[in-house]
Amino acid sequence: MKFSPRTLLKLKSKNKKLRPRKYKRLKRETVRGRMKGTLERPRLSVFRSNENIYAQIIDDVNAKTLISCSTLDRSIKLALSTGRTCDASRLMGEKLAELSLKKNITKIVFDRGPYLYHGRIKALADGARAGGLQF
Repeated sequence: MKFSPRTLLKLKSKNKKLRPRKYKRLKRETVRGRMKGTLERPRLSVFRSNENIYAQIIDDVNAKTLISCSTLDRSIKLALSTGRTCDASRLMGEKLAELSLKKNITKIVFDRGPYLYHGRIKALADGARAGGLQF
């Protein structure tokens, strides 16, 4: 049987069986469906793994990645012992803001993906705001 995304999310809330990957993809699509990045206001997309955190500033109209940054970048990796802390995320957000200001990008749309807005995701957003980006 094929269900609509809305029905699948209702099934998940009723403790029905749904594969975790499928649920994560549905959650990401519901968040991303509301926002699109343009050239004037691109989208800041975040991916978080257990070890590192990655972020890209994307223009969805032209399907181009304008800027990318991660905790694996040399300048960030040398300053930190591990990439799985909130301090690493905050530092990466500040570095991403610095790179985007060089390309004259000041306003963005924040796309947290399927992740909750707390912890490392929130630290990255706070670092980007502190660096000069406007959400």
